[in-house]
Amino acid sequence: MATIRKITFQDGEIYHVFNRGLDRRSTFTDKKEFERFQKLIKFYRHIDIPIRFSQVNHQPQEIREKILTDLYKSGRMIDILSYCIMPNHIHFLLKQTEEKGISTFISNITNAYTKYFNTKNKRIGPLFEGVFKAVHIESEEQLIHVSRYIHLNPVASGIIPDEELEDYRWSSYPEFLSLSSEEISQREFILNMFKSPNAYREFVNNQIDYAKKLDAIKHLILE
Repeated sequence: MATIRKITFQDGEIYHVFNRGLDRRSTFTDKKEFERFQKLIKFYRHIDIPIRFSQVNHQPQEIREKILTDLYKSGRMIDILSYCIMPNHIHFLLKQTEEKGISTFISNITNAYTKYFNTKNKRIGPLFEGVFKAVHIESEEQLIHVSRYIHLNPVASGIIPDEELEDYRWSSYPEFLSLSSEEISQREFILNMFKSPNAYREFVNNQIDYAKKLDAIKHLILE
């Protein structure tokens, strides 16, 4: 029986969106795969996609650069407030700015990445779980706590040590701290709730130990 989503996405509202690899298998296994997914995120957040991302890469450099430059100046169907790409799952805080923006965005990036991953790894079939999970963000307090939860994922899950969190390239956290040249997240939306980026850093860091404990028992409290 098909799974029916219980949540309806509304324009102007913010949602914590989560999906993971089918059977919890790894969906990102090397640097090239993480990089590809990051590029897909940046590309497919926009409304008027001229051609598929895979086709962009086959264009001469001058044309490719013009396509991307023009696209990145255009309107977006969603605002990415924060995100984290983990080896076998993904997290986003998304604000929908166009009707069906979140569903379209997630469908586009997961379908495009699955095609890339399957071709690269000579496999067939789905890569992600069919229906992604989403939770409506109802307050500023919930928003900043979920952003912290998302950014703490790499250390909470034990894939990197605490001291490497700010260098985790597959997350918006380095952007928040002005440690990355990536321009994927609309970081100001959350940072404007703090006195400074360093205040946000302290907000994140003071929950590292708790996040690790929570991760250790999450199988008891989550599906």
